[in-house]
Amino acid sequence: MSSYKSANLFGSGPHRFSLATQGNDVVPNYVVSLPGSGSTSLGVLELDVIVEGRLIAASESALWTLRDAITAEITNPVAPGTLIDEHARSWPDMCLITYEELGPTDRARTHSIPYRATFRRFN
Repeated sequence: MSSYKSANLFGSGPHRFSLATQGNDVVPNYVVSLPGSGSTSLGVLELDVIVEGRLIAASESALWTLRDAITAEITNPVAPGTLIDEHARSWPDMCLITYEELGPTDRARTHSIPYRATFRRFN
């Protein structure tokens, strides 16, 4: 079971984890006022883990409960926690930075909505 801060936020429907670009943050030398051509590394990019899936509930109000549980984790100041995927791979010190719904609510036998949640480990 996947979770964030021990809460099963994504288990109502199918979901998958992916990693954003990893590497060094590199800028052209002229941006940082260095002479000559070339570029300069500003350091390692912060780690982003992206969860995409579909929230599924029996009713409209139950679907809103699932949505609200996720957005309640967006805090200021950020409050890091451990993110765990369905294969028990864990990322400590992750913060939920964005949640977006990727389409309209589907209303049939169940109510569902596709989403993307982005978690970041700040350097």
